[in-house]
Amino acid sequence: MSTTLADLVAQLDAFRDATLAQLAVADSLDALEAVRASSVGRTRGALNDYKAQLPKLAGADKPTFGARFNAVKVELEAAIDARHAALSASAPAAAALDLSMPARRQWRGAKHPVTIVLEEIEGIFRDLGFTIATGPEAEHEWYNFGALNFPPDHPAMDMHDTLYLERGGLLRTHTSPVQIRTLQSYPPPIRIIAPGNVFRRDFFDASHAPMFAQIEGMAVDEGISFVDLKATLANFANRFFGETKTRFRPSFFPFTEPSAEMDVACRICNGAGCATCKQTGWVEILGCGMMHPAVLESAGVDSQKYSGWAFGMGPARMALQRFGIPDIRIQYDSDIAFLEQFAQ
Repeated sequence: MSTTLADLVAQLDAFRDATLAQLAVADSLDALEAVRASSVGRTRGALNDYKAQLPKLAGADKPTFGARFNAVKVELEAAIDARHAALSASAPAAAALDLSMPARRQWRGAKHPVTIVLEEIEGIFRDLGFTIATGPEAEHEWYNFGALNFPPDHPAMDMHDTLYLERGGLLRTHTSPVQIRTLQSYPPPIRIIAPGNVFRRDFFDASHAPMFAQIEGMAVDEGISFVDLKATLANFANRFFGETKTRFRPSFFPFTEPSAEMDVACRICNGAGCATCKQTGWVEILGCGMMHPAVLESAGVDSQKYSGWAFGMGPARMALQRFGIPDIRIQYDSDIAFLEQFAQ
C-alpha cells in the first residue's frame, strides 16, 4: 500500500466504492453483517489498514488524509445502518406468540413421604432427650436374635422369614441390634432411637414389603417403669397425630416383658370403624414393652440395678395413616405424579 497522500486517498475512495457496491447487493441481515465486519469491523475490518498508514505520511499531509478517512468511515457506517433498516422492514413478520399457552410444568423435588415421617419422629424424640444411633444392616445372628432372648427354635429364625448370608451373617430383621451395640458401648442412662432399613422374606403386597424402614427406641436407667413408657409414647402419639386417643394391648415379644402393642384412634373414620381399621376404630402403630432382664444382661448391663423399655414402629405404615395412602407399594414406585404431591 503506497504511503503518498494522493495514492492513499485514491485507494481509500476505491475501497469506499467497492464496499458501497457490496452493501447494495446484501440481501439478508447475515450478509449485511458479513460486509460490515470485513469493512468497518473493529478487529478485521479493512478500513483499519488505511488508518494504520496515517503515521507514515508527512506531517503536513496527515490532517488532510485524517479528514478524508473520517468522512469515508461516517459514510460507510451510515450506508450500513440504512441497509439494515431496509432489510429489517422487508423481512417477514415473526410468528405471533400465544402468550395464553400454559408454561411447561417443571418438576419440583420433594422428600419421600417415609422420609418426612422419619424426620418428624426423630424430631419429636430429640425434643424428649433421645439421641440417634445407627448400626450395620448386615448383622451377626447373635446381635439379631441371640442377644435379644430369641430361643433357638423361634420361627423368625427360619429360612422362610430371614435372609441369611454366608458365614453366619444375615440381613437384620429389625433395628434392635443397634440397642445391644449401644448398651455395650455406653453406660446407662441411655435414651436412643435407631432408624434404619430392615429386611424380611415377606411377600410384596398392599401392606408388606421385603425391605422397609423401621425406627426403634430404648430408654435404660435406674427406676424406669412401664408408666414412663406409656407417658412417653402417648406424648409422641399426640404430637405426631394431633390430639388422639391411645390404648395399650397385651402382646408378646421375646425381648420385652411385659409386652404391649399400642393403638391410636383411626384417623380415617375417627374411631367409628372402617376398612382401614378393620371396623375396630383403632390402628396399631407400634410394639413395645419393658426390656427383658436377659437382654440387659447379654449386653453387660446389671439388670438388678437398671431397667429399661423399648419400642419399634414402621414409618412406612405410619405414612399410610398420615397421608391416606391406600397401598404401601406406591411408596416404592418412584412415581413422579405421586411424589409431586409432597413438594413444598
